Amino acid sequence: MDTDLYDEFGNYIGPELDSDEDDDELGRETKDLDEMDDDDDDDDIGDHDDDHPGMEVVLHEDKKYYPTAEEVYGPEVETIVQEEDTQPLTEPIIKPVKTKKFTLMEQTLPVTVYEMDFLADLMDNSELIRNVTLCGHLHHGKTCFVDCLIEQTHPEIRKRYDQDLCYTDILFTEQERGVGIKSTPVTVVLPDTKGKSYLFNIMDTPGHVNFSDEVTAGLRISDGVVLFIDAAEGVMLNTERLIKHAVQERLAVTVCINKIDRLILELKLPPTDAYYKLRHIVDEVNGLISMYSTDENLILSPLLGNVCFSSSQYSICFTLGSFAKIYADTFGDINYQEFAKRLWGDIYFNPKTRKFTKKAPTSSSQRSFVEFILEPLYKILAQVVGDVDTSLPRTLDELGIHLTKEELKLNIRPLLRLVCKKFFGEFTGFVDMCVQHIPSPKVGAKPKIEHTYTGGVDSDLGEAMSDCDPDGPLMCHTTKMYSTDDGVQFHAFGRVLSGTIHAGQPVKVLGENYTLEDEEDSQICTVGRLWISVARYHIEVNRVPAGNWVLIEGVDQPIVKTATITEPRGNEEAQIFRPLKFNTTSVIKIAVEPVNPSELPKMLDGLRKVNKSYPSLTTKVADPVVTFCETVVETSSLKCFAETPNKKNKITMIAEPLEKGLAEDIENEVVQITWNRKKLGEFFQTKYDWDLLAARSIWAFGPDATGPNILVDDTLPSEVDKALLGSVKDSIVQGFQWGTREGPLCDELIRNVKFKILDAVVAQEPLHRGGGQIIPTARRVVYSAFLMATPRLMEPYYFVEVQAPADCVSAVYTVLARRRGHVTQDAPIPGSPLYTIKAFIPAIDSFGFETDLRTHTQGQAFSLSVFHHWQIVPGDPLDKSIVIRPLEPQPAPHLAREFMIKTRRRKGLSEDVSISKFFDDPMLLELAKQDVVLNYPM
Repeated sequence: MDTDLYDEFGNYIGPELDSDEDDDELGRETKDLDEMDDDDDDDDIGDHDDDHPGMEVVLHEDKKYYPTAEEVYGPEVETIVQEEDTQPLTEPIIKPVKTKKFTLMEQTLPVTVYEMDFLADLMDNSELIRNVTLCGHLHHGKTCFVDCLIEQTHPEIRKRYDQDLCYTDILFTEQERGVGIKSTPVTVVLPDTKGKSYLFNIMDTPGHVNFSDEVTAGLRISDGVVLFIDAAEGVMLNTERLIKHAVQERLAVTVCINKIDRLILELKLPPTDAYYKLRHIVDEVNGLISMYSTDENLILSPLLGNVCFSSSQYSICFTLGSFAKIYADTFGDINYQEFAKRLWGDIYFNPKTRKFTKKAPTSSSQRSFVEFILEPLYKILAQVVGDVDTSLPRTLDELGIHLTKEELKLNIRPLLRLVCKKFFGEFTGFVDMCVQHIPSPKVGAKPKIEHTYTGGVDSDLGEAMSDCDPDGPLMCHTTKMYSTDDGVQFHAFGRVLSGTIHAGQPVKVLGENYTLEDEEDSQICTVGRLWISVARYHIEVNRVPAGNWVLIEGVDQPIVKTATITEPRGNEEAQIFRPLKFNTTSVIKIAVEPVNPSELPKMLDGLRKVNKSYPSLTTKVADPVVTFCETVVETSSLKCFAETPNKKNKITMIAEPLEKGLAEDIENEVVQITWNRKKLGEFFQTKYDWDLLAARSIWAFGPDATGPNILVDDTLPSEVDKALLGSVKDSIVQGFQWGTREGPLCDELIRNVKFKILDAVVAQEPLHRGGGQIIPTARRVVYSAFLMATPRLMEPYYFVEVQAPADCVSAVYTVLARRRGHVTQDAPIPGSPLYTIKAFIPAIDSFGFETDLRTHTQGQAFSLSVFHHWQIVPGDPLDKSIVIRPLEPQPAPHLAREFMIKTRRRKGLSEDVSISKFFDDPMLLELAKQDVVLNYPM
């Protein structure tokens, strides 16, 4: 090939060639011929081309590598070609299967210091089991304490020295936020001081007041609580609420004063002051217990052994007994139980006579607790924090603690933890305390059943449960639902109270609405697998006898909150356990809607799961608002009556406010409508000075059995035919319940009102006094009596506890004042630089309060709020002269009107309350006769 004829790209650049043009002419001629010719000739030419395959020149863009869509699918199939790639490059064409996980779980069973078979065998002996809930205020060290127990029993699970293990915070959200959100059960075998093993079912609960429903679920299946209190912070908002709650649930209460290292290392208190601080905490708890409990014998004291001291961070835990045992082990023959009785209170050791005395032998003598417990503790901490290289090895030798050279080179914190761990050993003091002061399931069963079971205790079934009989009929009470780690289904968690539950057996699940008369809320399911739950791993078992906690697969479908699981046949008289009674009320609603309406079913499924997962949450679809209540402040200005549509019956009523504190008593079930007449009458006569007649003629509480309103029959037998009135009692009560459920102002609950029936004309024929006539009339007369008695709105108030340094207190006041809040108390926390400020704030003004507070105090203030009481909103909701201008903040006297109008607008009711709707014509005439001036629209 001649190189001069072609350029470097291979294009021909030589002299022009003739043959090309000839070809072109030839081509033109053939083209003309083609056009003139028929289709047949086309075919001929095609055949002609085939004679020399591969010889013709085909341009790059005309090359055809693949058949066209038309050739593949045929001409009648429409094909669409996409010019651009719709899938982004970042997405793989075939995605790997990714399972969603929400919780941290162990993949295999970890190594434990005991055999799993031993744990399973202990489950059969109910006297060696303790069911305990660890509860306390936020960040008072419950989870860290459980970590210590986990490390003690699981040799391979160790915390990294720079961060906490948080073994029971299994949700990823809990790990991210560093706060417990769900109650987590842990089952471990722990030895006491004598080396005897006990099976501990421990529930680690969240400390934030917003999750107090989780604590309630834990308390229901426990026999006692260990209340954790931070030694530096002392008794806080939630500590107080939990004491009250535990006492109401009739549980044994013990206390663990945690973080005692803070007194030494952080607050740097001298030993005597530290003793005073600890004693102050114990006294404060006892004060609260005596306030809430009627049991005189319920006293907490380190001497009784129901208070232990600990520091989870440094693996310290002791009671007076277990500390005395360390002395006994070191020095030989000391009766450590007797010694322990002299280690608290104003008792001094006289070194000359070697006796304990009530009086200080010298002016510089220390109390025995300071001398024998705090000072040695201070010395150990001081030695490790202080001079590690020279004096520490000598001290450790004296104590018989041996560390390797590597261990001595550790940082201070891990070293301190290691030394304390070797000195104090296992948490036997905690075990002693729980074993002695918290009843076993066998002993604790009877009070538990009496408190939580709706049926009788004296039936055969009741007796089987009271004896915690593993051979009796199956009764299991579930209080929590735990989702699987992929969040697809739930496992029910509960306590077996009698009988034995087996994997794979059919059971009957009774829901919260089940009664012997109405068996609709029950379903027969088959139990799947059974597990013993230990936070991040589950031990599968094939049966669980009475007295134990169990995680059950396969029964979650019918359960919403709590349930009772029993035999499918033969145990017909079984009734349910009471639904959980929470120590707070929810007063705020939140609305949820899917951004994409087609995903509504998914969202509803999600809401159902949320509903199962949170004990105190009720899901209804509504707007994000604060709920209000309606009430009256005076007695009705005149007797209100209403006639039934058939003009054959007439009911007359008046409304008046209830005595102070009565509404709360009804709600807290201090008094119950189910009591017999005599007992009910006595309660109202003695506590609220009602007269005998009124007290004996209470018809109902409303809107439910525990609603804060009362219906009283105040008619006289001389004026009204009591037999006829009795025949329509149910209908009048129903009308009253309906009326109090949706008040006339803005369809909210009525609260704190007593309705009196003064007169009733009832038709003789049953036909004329049916429910259809009486119920709406009773409701109408409830409304009219209510409106004649100076109606007012009530709003929920939160109790707020703020912790802040002294220089931020004024900022807290400012923020509260801007939101209609008022401070009730501010006091320094003893032994620390912080102040506690207690205040009330309306729920409607509490949105964004925390953020506001943090902004104003540069994040130094920390607040917790919890519903406390209802309070009347200032102003008259029916005052027509008030004009509500949009987007303007209203002065205080206009608030009631504003809330009412805006709530009515939101619910799609007419702008204002029209009175004529609730008054009959004869009633309106009566009003006109009496010349009642109404500024209400007719």
